Amino acid sequence: MDGLVEFTTDDGAVVSVQAAEEEPSGSRLVARRADGTVQAARTFESSLEGVRAAAQSALRVFRDGTLRPDSVELEFGVKLTAEAGAIIAKGTAEGHLVVKLVWSPDGQGSSTAS
Repeated sequence: MDGLVEFTTDDGAVVSVQAAEEEPSGSRLVARRADGTVQAARTFESSLEGVRAAAQSALRVFRDGTLRPDSVELEFGVKLTAEAGAIIAKGTAEGHLVVKLVWSPDGQGSSTAS
């Protein structure tokens, strides 16, 4: 069952997201309100830290190798849960990651990531 999870940002703002219900794991949620809304155990920023680290690692792999693309685009499917925070969502395979590498014909492209 899907419900709302509220994440608090480092500056105190509240971000509400629709998230899939987690499997019972014996761990404790911060709070579940009468309307079914769950208060996340981690801040929004700390929940996304693992996804940021995964993106940095993937960019390093594609930029620092022999391929040397002019640009790299990464697309992660991200699932937000009250207890675990952000995880790379399961897509048609075990994890969801789309990578697009671009080389400009004249070799004068920028080396930025999208």
